[in-house]
Order: sequence, then C-alpha cells, then structure tokens
Amino acid sequence: MHYALDFAPNMPPALLWALVAVAIALTGLSFALRAPGAWARALALAIVLVALAHPLIVREVREGLPDVVALIVDRSQSMDVRGRRAQADAAAEQIRRALASDKSLEVREASFTTRPGEDTGTQLFSALQSTLASAPPERVAGAIAITDGEVHDPPLNGKRALNAPLQALIAGQHGDRDRKLTISSASRFAIVGQNAGVTLQVDDFGAPAEKTATIIMKVDGVNAGRRTVLIGRSTIIHLRIAHAGENVIELEAQPGTAELTLQNNRAVIPVTGVRDRLRVLLVSGEPHAGERVWRSLLKADPSVDLVHFTILRPPDKQDATPITELSLIAFPTRELFVEKLEGFDLVIFDRCSTGGGLSLIPLAYFENIARYVESGGALLIASGPEFADQLSIYRTPLAAVLPAQPTGQVIAQPFKPVVTDAGLAHPVTRDLPGANTNGKPPSWGAWFRLIGTSKVSGETVMAGPDDRPLLVLDRVGKGRVAEFLSDQEWLWARRYDGGGPQAELLRRLAHWLMKEPELEEERLSASIVDGQIAVERHTMAPQPEPVTLTYPSGRKASLTLNKIEPGLWRATANATDLGLYRLTDGKLNAVTAAGPLNPKEVADMRATDAILKAPAEATGGSVHWLADSGVPDIRRVDPGAVASGDRWIGLRRNGAYRVTSVEQTPLLPPWLAFVLVISTLLLAWRAEAR
Repeated sequence: MHYALDFAPNMPPALLWALVAVAIALTGLSFALRAPGAWARALALAIVLVALAHPLIVREVREGLPDVVALIVDRSQSMDVRGRRAQADAAAEQIRRALASDKSLEVREASFTTRPGEDTGTQLFSALQSTLASAPPERVAGAIAITDGEVHDPPLNGKRALNAPLQALIAGQHGDRDRKLTISSASRFAIVGQNAGVTLQVDDFGAPAEKTATIIMKVDGVNAGRRTVLIGRSTIIHLRIAHAGENVIELEAQPGTAELTLQNNRAVIPVTGVRDRLRVLLVSGEPHAGERVWRSLLKADPSVDLVHFTILRPPDKQDATPITELSLIAFPTRELFVEKLEGFDLVIFDRCSTGGGLSLIPLAYFENIARYVESGGALLIASGPEFADQLSIYRTPLAAVLPAQPTGQVIAQPFKPVVTDAGLAHPVTRDLPGANTNGKPPSWGAWFRLIGTSKVSGETVMAGPDDRPLLVLDRVGKGRVAEFLSDQEWLWARRYDGGGPQAELLRRLAHWLMKEPELEEERLSASIVDGQIAVERHTMAPQPEPVTLTYPSGRKASLTLNKIEPGLWRATANATDLGLYRLTDGKLNAVTAAGPLNPKEVADMRATDAILKAPAEATGGSVHWLADSGVPDIRRVDPGAVASGDRWIGLRRNGAYRVTSVEQTPLLPPWLAFVLVISTLLLAWRAEAR
C-alpha cells in the first residue's frame, strides 16, 4: 500500500495561479493597512484556493516486478581449448541455481557460437543486447557473462554497453602460451610450372622467445618440403604450381615448446593454376573430311599453340615434278619427335600410318613417343581404315602404350555411338547431350565406319555395333592415351542426321588427356557453403570407401557417400568451426577451409581479461577468473552502490513495480470547504464589529 498527495484543479492551472497571486496581494494589503480581521480573511481565501485546487489522497496497491538479469555463455570455437567449455558449463550451472533461489530475479539465458562461414569472431555484446532487447531498462539488474575473454565486438569510444553492472567470469588459465601462423598475402593465380608466392609470419604468444620455426609445406596433399623461418618476421615462400585448376597449398608451423592449440598453426591457400599456352602437335596422315574438325577445335581455343602438319605428298611418290619446283616442305621428323617432343602437351595422330609421310620415321622415334607418354605426355590416335592394315602404327613400338589392338576389320554400316556403362561414369562422356540414359537410345546422328579392335587395357567409354570399342581411354605410366576408332566424328559437326555433341566430346577428351583436374575420373573434393561442407567423390568404382573428415579441432567423423549419378557420390556435414578441414578415403586426400586466411576466432586463443575489463568497469561491474577462486557469490545491491568485491559480484536492486489498483479520496470535500469558509468569514465580521 502506497499513499501520495495529488491535485485535480477545478479550473485551468493558469487561472488558479492567477487567483493565488491576487489573494496574496489582497492579504498583503490587508496586513499592511492593519485592517481588522485580516488574518481571518486570509484564512478564508486560502481555504477557497485549496478547495479550487481539489487536493486528493491517492492510495496505490502495488505489485513488485522481478528484475531482469542476463546470463550469457560463450560457446565459440576458442572455448573448446583445454577444458574451458566444461569449466564454463559448471560455472553456468552453479549460477543458475543461485539465481533461481532469488524470486525477485527473472533470468534470461543465452549462448552464442561462431557463425558458420563468417569471420565475425566472438560476438558477446551482440548476444547481450539481443537478450535484453525486450527488457525495460528500469528493470535490468545486470548481466553475467561466462567467456574466455576473447571478444571481438567490445563497445568503442568508452561507450557503456549496459546501464547496469556487467560481471565477466573468465574461463581458462593465466599465462597461456601459443604459436600462430599468419598469412599476410598469397597469390590467387599462377602460371602452371611457375611458382606462387605466399607471405607468412610465425608468432609466439606468451612463450619463451625462440628464434626460428619450421614450416611444413604441402601441395594437393603431397609433401612439398620444409622451410625454416624467423619468428616474428614476415617471410615469403615460393611453391611450384604443377597443374591447371585449383592447387591447394597447405602450410603448417611445427609446434613450439608450449602450445595452447594447433588450430592456428595451419593455413590453406587455394591457388588457381593457369596454363600459359598449350602446345599441341597435330599430324594428319592425309587430307580427309574430318581433318578440319580437329584443326577448327584446336584453333578456336586462344590458349592453344597448334603445330599442324598434313602429309600431302609421300616421299616415295614418283612423278616427273622436279624437287626444286615443289612448294611442299619436308616433314621434320627429327625436330618433332626427338628435339622438341617434350615441349608438346598433346600429340595427335589423325589417320596416320607407317606408309606415306611417316614411312621415313625410324622405329627409335616411335619408341621415343612411347617414352614421352610414359613420362607424362598425352597421345591421341584418331583412326581410319589405315589403322587396320599392314601399315598401321600399331605395328611399331608405339603399340606398347596403345590400349586397343586392331583386328584387321573395318565395319562399314550405319550405327549410333553409345556411351558404355563405364562411360556413363567417366567425366569425358558423362552427361553428354543426347546420350543413351535411363534405357533410352541416343538421340544423336549416325556414323558409318568403325575400326575393329580388341581392347587390351583401359576403359571403353563409347562403343559401336555389337559393343565394339569406339573410344578407349587409358593411363600409361604418368601419361595418358586415347584411341578414337572411327574417322566419322565430322558428321556430327556437319549436323548430319541431327548431328551430335562433337565439339563438347572432343574438348573434354583433349582436356582429360592434358590432365585438367575437373575431368579426373578419380577425384575427392570439398567445399563449404552456408555452414555445410559438401563432399564430392568422383570414381569409377561401384562403391567408394567412406570418407574420414577431420575438423579443425581434431575431432573426426566418418561420412558415408550417397550415389547421385554414375561416377558421382556426395555427402554433407556441418562445418561450424573456422579453420582447416581435412578429408581422406585412404587413397585420395582433400582439404578445404572455412573462413578467411586469418580468421578472428583463432587469431589469439589465449584466455584474457584485458578486453572486458574496461567495458565491465564502465558499468560498475568487474572481471573475475574462475581459475582463481571459482564462481563468486552473488549479492543484490542498491542503485549507485559498489557492485563487486574480491569474491562477490552484485546485481542492482531496482524496486520496479506494477500498480494493480488506485483509490482517490478528496482531502477537502466541498461541504467541509463551505463550512470552513463561512466560519472564517464570521470570524472576520466579528473582528471588524469590535
């Protein structure tokens, strides 16, 4: 119950104050003239004015409201270090029990974590503001934050984060030591065969000063050596980019004498390899309708340097034309197949035989071509009828690297090329427009000639009549070989019978031969989007092995892959931590990273009170280490009083309430005012009558 005095004037306040002024003036004049009964008349005027002011006795019935306290628990990535999360959980449980016993408090609890895929760091104050956004400021008793102190959104310019005490409890230990690898800059693109530069620095925080650190380097999971760098100084290292497409560079600083975590010792940098120029040697054994198909395809790519020879006049041809009058040049066999062979990325023999222009090539040159393939080169044989006769290039040392052996047959009948079961899974022929899928025949045009062969090795990805090989792919040593066992692909380019995906097929074939990463049939890759890590496994196997995923914290999970289409398997997992994720199926390895090169969350993972001390003290709060004396006692304090001590923290007692009912009683009822006025006037009249 609460009592108060209030006024409800019966006239406008301005008029009432004017009457008060007039009454004061008249009373003053009466006393100045010493008029009889002046005091009685003054009392009468006062009673009239009080009556006009209408005083009320207000009685309120109030219901007390609980004060609001926020309990904020940090569950960011840095809290997983050395038992901090368990320490924080135990402290939070103890505080919950203490707050629950005080019925005058309303507890609003919230926890926050690192936002997946974002480099926002630990957003403690954002979580605090969100938790108390709907609480009236006059009811906020304070906030208790349990964190390791690594906060990345403190108030700036001395601004108060809260109009009530902020009490911070630090989880962790004093004097943590840690080593950190920082990537200052890195090349995003590099020419294949050249070096990519990475600028890095290794720092030791709180540890005894070591002079050097060892950096372990890997490219695409393959060891690329070690480098010793000076601690605390920026260093540039160079790594060779071996192939086109994404090259994943991993850098890891070996642990120092004292380490808090190894999460910030690693970094991954994707560098896109770009081929400067692709050198292709195309040798056409004779002019034919399909010759222009290969030339047009290769000339259309501005990144290809094409060297094309067409043998128009075999050296054994006898006619009366004098040699001096011939405009043709001699075929430079030694220059091409000995001196400059290693400089070509791809060699194509288009309808070539050991007769004609190749008749003068020594067998040792064919052996040289075979060694070129085994050492990492690429060879494509585009066959015509010449591949089936006695002058076939298969009857040379080149046969050691060719996957299909001619039988001597030439099948001349209409047929539509079909993609084999292996071809449906192979990236060269998978998803070709118009291919035979789901039991439907191909919708592209027909061809009319196929060279009969028996497959010796490799994968048959396209077939002709009676499942005879049409396109065979094989890996030989470090290199690759493809055999196209027909010279009819030009029919698709001319759109005969509806045509077909000739350009796409030949483009994929050439890129597979030149080892473009996106066309590898055995490939493991991963990417992180919206907090999810998507794993893709390309394989020709009927069932891939499970993939082991290693999180930045070292935790491991096994992922079972699901078949999406032939040759492609996928799996997903949550990626809530910033840092490096490693994947392996026992044969292939992949890495990917969440966040930037130097995420805030792992920049410095030592527990500290330096960041929160000033913001907490600005609100009248304090910072306490849980490792020193455990969870401090909680007390209620009055507004303006000290809100912390050595082993206790305070929450403000606001005394907020809600009025449930109000009663108003006139202090001077009209009848009483009338009686008092008449009485005072009678007293004034009597005084004047004397």
